[in-house]
This record gives sequence, C-alpha cells and structure tokens, in this order.
Amino acid sequence: METRTALVTGAAQGLGQEFAVALAGRGYRVAGLDLIPQPGTAGMILDYVELVGDVSDPATVEEGLERVIDQFGALHVVVNNAGVYPAKPFEETTVEDWRRVMRVNLEAPFLVTRAALPYLKAAGWGRIVNIASAAVFTAPPTMVPYVASKMGLIGFTRALASALAPYDITVNAIAPSMVRTATAERTVGADGGFEAVRDGQAVARIQEPADLVSTLLYVVDEASGFLTGQTLNVSGGSAYL
Repeated sequence: METRTALVTGAAQGLGQEFAVALAGRGYRVAGLDLIPQPGTAGMILDYVELVGDVSDPATVEEGLERVIDQFGALHVVVNNAGVYPAKPFEETTVEDWRRVMRVNLEAPFLVTRAALPYLKAAGWGRIVNIASAAVFTAPPTMVPYVASKMGLIGFTRALASALAPYDITVNAIAPSMVRTATAERTVGADGGFEAVRDGQAVARIQEPADLVSTLLYVVDEASGFLTGQTLNVSGGSAYL
C-alpha cells in the first residue's frame, strides 16, 4: 500500500497538533496549515510540510496544497480542524466578530476541501474530516456565532458526503466537548468554563486532545468506507443530549 498523505489545519498546537502526530504515528506523511509556525509539531514528525498562512485565504490554501503535492505527490486525508470560538453576549457581537467566526469555521473548510478535491479524486480514495462541536447540541448562550458556524459545518458534511460518495471519498464530522487546549484556556478557562462543561457530562472530567485521537483514526481508516455523512458526538455523554 502506498504511503498516505494527510493535511491538518490548525496544526501548530492543541487538537490539530495531536491529530498530526497521531496520523504520523500511523505512517502518514503530514502537512500542517496554521496561521503561526509549527516548530513543535514539525519536531515530532519526520515527513512534515509546514504551511504558514491564513486558512481562510484562497490563495494561501491553493499555494499550500501545491507545495504538499510537490513534496509528497498525493493527498488522501483532509482534517478541517482550525477554528475560533470567541465568547461574548450576543448583544455585544459585532458584524466583524460574526464574519471572522464564519470565515474561519465554515468558509475555510469549504476553501480547503474545494482546493484539495482534485488531488483526492486523483488518488482514487479519500477521507475528509470536519471538526464540529458538541456546542451545537448544548447551545451555550455566549457563543451564538460559533454554534451557528459549527451547525453549518455539519450541514456541509452531510451534503458533501452525498456529492463525493461516487469517488470513494467519505466526509464525516467529529463533535468534541470543550477540549483543554491553550486557546481554550485563554478563551474560557479563566471563568470556570471547563468546569461548567464537565459538570454537564456523564464522564466527569475535562476532555483532553488525546481523547479524540481514536475517533479520528477510525474515521480515516480505509476499512471505514461505509461511514459517511455522520457527526460523531464525542462529548463525554453530555447530560444535555
């Protein structure tokens, strides 16, 4: 079997870094696209292409994918992980706040997937994984744009799965709870956000990036070709569901 190649957005730290390292551990060559450099991730992966740029910029995405193909020759897996989740009351949400969340959380997966599709088709096999959120079910009142963007991503997942099934390309989403990452610590950690989410779960602990790895590897596995259009809710059995 040829060596597979995966692209992970938001790979500099947190969940994206965990995914990139896990895929490398399964023998994948990995490319990471992030707004910032990724020395920590690159230092843990032998075959790694570091792409630095805005995931919501079409030219950056297209040029980055060209680099991946130049380096590795093919692309098989896309993990749309990059996201932002500012928390504030809805009345204080500006138009620019709304547009930024939609650009990164919903438009960027569209741009990345659209640019990657010719390469996935050429490979004759593919897996697209979109990182949604269990917040679409719990609907925290201070994250209206975030919830809307992630619900849109689930719709994108379902419709795209139907469109790409003839090409042996599956499209699925993973919906985590609030994962303990540096970004989440800065955004919601100081005001007890982690503890509030934990207290609404059946699994009474805070979710860590490693808790999502087995689900990702299951979704991208070649034996998972009958799984498509699904959102896997990996949120510790939230009491709200």
